[in-house]
Amino acid sequence: MLTSQRRALITARLASDGQLVAKALADELDLSEDTIRRDLRDMAAEGLLQRVHGGALPLQPPLPDFPARQTMAGTAKRDLGKMAAGLIRPGQLVFLDGGTTNAEIARALPRNLAVTIATHSPTIAAELVRHAADVILIGGRLYKHSMVATGATTLAAIEAMRPDIFFMGVTALHPAHGLSTGDFEEAAIKRAIAAQAAETFVCATNEKFGATSPHRIMPVERLAGLIVQQDIDEQTLAPYRDMALQMIAA
Repeated sequence: MLTSQRRALITARLASDGQLVAKALADELDLSEDTIRRDLRDMAAEGLLQRVHGGALPLQPPLPDFPARQTMAGTAKRDLGKMAAGLIRPGQLVFLDGGTTNAEIARALPRNLAVTIATHSPTIAAELVRHAADVILIGGRLYKHSMVATGATTLAAIEAMRPDIFFMGVTALHPAHGLSTGDFEEAAIKRAIAAQAAETFVCATNEKFGATSPHRIMPVERLAGLIVQQDIDEQTLAPYRDMALQMIAA
């Protein structure tokens, strides 16, 4: 098989299956695994796919900036936010990550709810100005793309907290490759908050499932649960149900 034919097949498999295992394709084509790995390496260098251990995943498009994301999947994010807000109980310390879906959680909170909200996102804090909730705004170096604080100052404040529940924002989740996001420092902050929290939940719109972003946060199975759209198909959710995660449909 010619190199061009192999590359076309790899592209087609990634589009249809959402992933590719180098050994399985090598066995199928009766080729050496080194040949397939070389194809994957070359295609990754050209920006055609993302290399992962043992194979490849489709390349994720660049994440839109924060203002652009505010206009995307508005109804779905509002539904997820309302469902997530319903999990919050009076007296809890709740950590809200940055992001447009978590902004919907803040908007959905009852204004008289006696709760403490910690966040490293000034945009999330601003949503809570007219709420009775106590708000702890954590500082640090502002990562403007996601409007969240990062760095040593942020980590130090997080380590002094024990949130009852953390609503984490992610750009992608995959049953094998875990939760991921687009920035190395942001991934580290998310990982640190989850390590301190009693429970971590992710509100995920349908397009985030089965995808990966460049920087891994942690395995999906470390979550307490996922808050998902009503119309997501059961086949997509099956591997996450096998992890015994709580599934909440909004």
